[in-house]
Amino acid sequence: MSVWSAVPFRKSSRSGTNGGNCVEVGFRPGLVAVRDSKCPASGLVVLSASAWAGLLATAARS
Repeated sequence: MSVWSAVPFRKSSRSGTNGGNCVEVGFRPGLVAVRDSKCPASGLVVLSASAWAGLLATAARS
């Protein structure tokens, strides 16, 4: 069983409700996982909390 299976994931506030491209994020101490909401079993991208913060800061500047 994955250590992420008990972690609640939430859909991005930027994801639409029409079945388009949607991502979900889940948090563990010091880590953030990102997955495809349409196919959550297909895998995760796991980032350190600092890498996640950097990603969000870069996206906010775009």
